[in-house]
Amino acid sequence: MVQVTERGTTMRTSVSVRTLVLVGSLTALVAVILLSIGFGSNRLSLGEVLHALFAYDGSYNDVVVRDDRLPRTVLGVLVGMALALAGSLMQAITRNPVAEPGLLGINHGAAVAIVLGSTLFSVTSPGEYVWFAFAGALAGTALVSVIGGTRGATSPLRLVLAGVAVQAVFVGINQGMQMVNTHNLQAMRFWLVGSLVNRNLDQLSVLLPFFVAGVVIAIVLARALNALALGEDTARGLGANPALVRVAGMVAVGLLAASATAACGPIAFVGLMIPHVVRTLIGQDERWVMLISALLGPVLLLGCDVLGRLLGSPGEIQVGVMTDVVGGIAFVIVARRLKAVRR
Repeated sequence: MVQVTERGTTMRTSVSVRTLVLVGSLTALVAVILLSIGFGSNRLSLGEVLHALFAYDGSYNDVVVRDDRLPRTVLGVLVGMALALAGSLMQAITRNPVAEPGLLGINHGAAVAIVLGSTLFSVTSPGEYVWFAFAGALAGTALVSVIGGTRGATSPLRLVLAGVAVQAVFVGINQGMQMVNTHNLQAMRFWLVGSLVNRNLDQLSVLLPFFVAGVVIAIVLARALNALALGEDTARGLGANPALVRVAGMVAVGLLAASATAACGPIAFVGLMIPHVVRTLIGQDERWVMLISALLGPVLLLGCDVLGRLLGSPGEIQVGVMTDVVGGIAFVIVARRLKAVRR
């Protein structure tokens, strides 16, 4: 009887913690969205932001919100969700705590494909970028998977080294093409560093189907990923097909990384940091990890974007630079934590 009571208490505590984290994540997301819309060279009050969103009358502040900051914020929400979900998927599939699209070269695979499309085929819009980005993201996924060997009990170090090697090759190709075509370098430099600037909702609508498809696949895979975490034999006993789960998961990662990269360029570390934080807070249930990650990913990305505006005022530091700085510090912390755990 005592054991049942303790177990029931533990389960209630777990549910209450997850509920608390969910409410906190939603609150943080709403707050950072309002901050992103209100903060800039022309700082707006909460009342002015709400007026532009719900009582638009064509005033200067309303135009700034509707035509500039709202599309930028919506882009940050979608890209943050995509990167965080892709990171949580990769970590679950590979059982590697440092796996994420940016670190393993997938984002840079999408980036090099887009630069190739821009250089060789003169593509200029996100609607055209996304096809090249998807092909490049899948190529990066395949290369890292083959070189690092994502099947079975793969060494995390081997997978990371494969990702670093593939990423270095892609970065070299990018730089070489930019040196050959200096006009293209000027046109692409803000995109290549990762930026939320100068986007509109019509462009984002082209990318939405790819994002939605990736999210749907991730949701469908959540329960199977929980089974896979118990081992391949156990997963098969629970009705999951490990090989199919991995393939479908990598397709979802490719869709999410491609849509995010086509929208604003290669942005790293969001998919690394957020799932780590979420698992620390709520445990290993992938259904909850994906849900909370999808909420906190935009919080991190938009938070870095706002911080870049603050530190770079009267100009701004692009969000890709800010996530690299914040993410690099976080990666050191994660690496030290993993080393301590192994001891």
